This record gives sequence, C-alpha cells and structure tokens, in this order.
Amino acid sequence: MPEGPEIRRAADRLAQAVVGKRLTDVWFEFPRLKTYEESLKGETVTSIETRGKALLTHFSNGLTLYSHNQLYGVWRIIDSGSEPQSTRVLRVRLATHDQTILLYSASDIELLNAETLAAHPFLQRVGPDVLDMTLTEQQVSERLLSSRFRRRQFSGLLLDQAFLAGLGNYLRVEILWQAELAPHHRAQDLDEKQLVNLSHALLAIPRHSYRMRGTMDENKHYGAAFRFKVFHRSGQPCERCGEAIEKTLLSSRPFYWCPGCQI
Repeated sequence: MPEGPEIRRAADRLAQAVVGKRLTDVWFEFPRLKTYEESLKGETVTSIETRGKALLTHFSNGLTLYSHNQLYGVWRIIDSGSEPQSTRVLRVRLATHDQTILLYSASDIELLNAETLAAHPFLQRVGPDVLDMTLTEQQVSERLLSSRFRRRQFSGLLLDQAFLAGLGNYLRVEILWQAELAPHHRAQDLDEKQLVNLSHALLAIPRHSYRMRGTMDENKHYGAAFRFKVFHRSGQPCERCGEAIEKTLLSSRPFYWCPGCQI
C-alpha cells in the first residue's frame, strides 16, 4: 500500500493537472454517486489534499470527493479525449478541457459536504499528518508519551494511523533504524535522547521521502538520491555497524532491522 509521501506526491500531480480548471465531464462508476455527475459539471476543482493515506478532492460547489486507494486503487492523468488501455476497473473520471484524472480499482469512495466531511469516521480517527509542516517534534514527543500511546510497542504503533497519519511499513522500518531502536520498545521505556531521536525521525524521514526521495548519510545529513538503509536489504551489512540486516514478520508485515545497533 502506498504510504503518506507517495499519496501526497500523487495529489500534487493531480492538482497540477486539474486544479482551477472547469470540469467538462464527470463520471462515477458507483450508482450511489451518479446523481452528482451533472451538478459537478461546470464546477472547478479548488484543491486536492491528503489526510494520511486518504485523498480529498475539493470542488467549487462545496462538495468533496473522499477516496482511499487501499491496496489496489491508483490515479492516472491523461490528455482529455484519449482512451487509455487498462485492465483495471475505472471508478472516477474528472475531465477538463485539456487533462483528465482517472481513479481505478478503489472501492472506498464518497462525496461529502462540509458537515459529513467533518464527521467522516476515518478522518475523525486519524492522528496528525506527518506531512503537515505545522506539526512539531515536540508535539510528536508529547503524543508518544501520552497515556494513549506510551505503552504501545513501536512495531504496531508506527502502523496505527490514529497515532500519526501517513506512516506505513517502509517508513516504520527506516524510522526505527534511524532512531537505533528495536521494534519491541515503547515510548515509556525511552531515555530523553532516545525520545528526541525518535521524534525527529518520525517527521524527518517521511518529509524527506516526500520532498526529495533522498536518504541520510552517517552524519544525518540529507542526500539527493533515495535508497533504503534497511528495507528490503535482508542479509546485507548495516551501513552503521556492519552487522547483517535481518528480516522477520511483525504486525503481519515484513520487518527489517539491524540486530547490531537497533537495541
């Protein structure tokens, strides 16, 4: 499943294609959404934003298209009037005079007004978004130490969208490696330095993945080319200590770590 940085980059591309342009055609595959097609024609897409792994497409008439790609959903951008070849099932088509955006295969799709958007169960449940640049390391630290999360093992906590939205498996792996922490640890067991390092990594790594697809060097400076430090590197030497990276299964997801320096 794509994680927060991938969803945000997709939203940026979609926004560049259609935001501010009048919709010339609107089509929904689900019968419950068909009644909205005519009312959206002639409106404009005012913005496209993300909340964790959900994507919100806002229209000038006050409606919002909520979509969650889950495992199989994918957005595509095409020139208007062209007919793309795909074996996927088309769910949504939003066309402007020059470009069209298409949503394939997703099943979690709704049209919401301001009231139902504010009350949406998923949006109410998710925590602060790691790509929200107003979210600070201090706030993340406070959230880690809150009564709700302080006793949770990081193996599960870093996949829980109620803790921080937008995290996923590769980010979980890379964040814990960067913080030099094993997945069984809990926030209540950390010393001050460990807490600071983890709070920093929880924001720095997903934000850097979004901005640059880059990586950190041994001095925790950012480079320009992305490559995983531990994810999908089972059996290879850890760049920090030289121990062989190991792979296991945690919270039903593959987990990679270094037994030499993640203690």
